[in-house]
Amino acid sequence: MRAVDSHLHFWQLARGDYLWLTPEFSALYRDFVPNDIDVTLRACGVDSVVVVQAAATEAETHYLLDLARQHPLIAGVVGWTDFEAADAPQRIAALCRDAQGRLKGLRPMVQDIADPQWLLRSELDPAFNALVANDLSFDALVAPVHLPVLAQRLARHPQLRAVLDHAGKPDIAGGGFAGWAQQIAHLAGQTNVLCKLSGLLTEAGRSASAADIEPYVAHLFASFGPGRIMWGSDWPVLTASADYLDWFDMARALVARLAAGYEEDVFANNAQRFYRLAQKSYP
Repeated sequence: MRAVDSHLHFWQLARGDYLWLTPEFSALYRDFVPNDIDVTLRACGVDSVVVVQAAATEAETHYLLDLARQHPLIAGVVGWTDFEAADAPQRIAALCRDAQGRLKGLRPMVQDIADPQWLLRSELDPAFNALVANDLSFDALVAPVHLPVLAQRLARHPQLRAVLDHAGKPDIAGGGFAGWAQQIAHLAGQTNVLCKLSGLLTEAGRSASAADIEPYVAHLFASFGPGRIMWGSDWPVLTASADYLDWFDMARALVARLAAGYEEDVFANNAQRFYRLAQKSYP
């Protein structure tokens, strides 16, 4: 089975704009570059990855676009721009011109913004409209507290392609199922948003098992259906809880149990369609 990793990061600490990445994150506080993961990707049958921003700067977006020019496995980039800037539409158009098709979407780091109502600010409307105008997607990096306002924001832009990162980051370690599940069901039923099957082991904590996350994964498939879920690794953040192959195998087993017959959609086709990735050709 071929696979597309819909959510992967690269960073180099010397660039200096990863404000969240401090020495206390000991397992993550080093460079992570394509050569660190290429062999593992190929061993898992991953032939394309979508690289997602990890810094709230356009400079990092250009860094990721440069990596995409150098590494054929990088099929697309989800970058960053200032959604509140008065010239946000012009900034977005400029990024698209520079990317020459490699920029697939944008992601404000909503989880790190103090105002939980930030997504509802009217001054963001031009940026979201520009995503639609430039055929870019929106990656929603949110916590459970943001799910109601995310639904309201998406209702304003019915043509916007959007995906929920890390299933909305449920508090699995703290047993936060009920409130999250209710909001997920509402979001899935009221909008066209897709969902990434990623980041769950991070939320579950070290030594978490498939049994710990299965109720959450089952609820995702019940809410979104297999046509609206895409697998992602969230590497290297993943490495603080598990290694790449462990998560890949665990996710395959869960999908085989909960969405039998849809494995290729979840692991490749849905991401391919959503991010408008070029189809790989094989001899």
